[in-house]
Amino acid sequence: MFCKNCGKEINDNAVVCPNCGVATEKMAANNPVPAQKNSMAIAGFVLALLGFNVISLILSIVGLSYSKKPEYAGDGKGFAIAGIVLSCVYIGFFIILYATCGVAACAAFGAGA
Repeated sequence: MFCKNCGKEINDNAVVCPNCGVATEKMAANNPVPAQKNSMAIAGFVLALLGFNVISLILSIVGLSYSKKPEYAGDGKGFAIAGIVLSCVYIGFFIILYATCGVAACAAFGAGA
């Protein structure tokens, strides 16, 4: 075959032209188009770090479902899981905090059980 860039004859199995270094069609066939980036998973993780718990939980769940699609090829799965875990931990912490403070406030005003 001939190089599409320099026009010189090269081996049919070559993935790059030895003369000019340009990739051949064989290399393009071996390296498919890279997968899409899963921005939902990354956004969910970042928002979980910033404390936007409900929004980050939703985005992380959507990002996790996107990571299972073939066009994403698993990209962002770790970020999505980390975002879900952080969001759940923060939400649980705030539920316990509000429940504890609510009981303490009731007890302080004499309305406790």
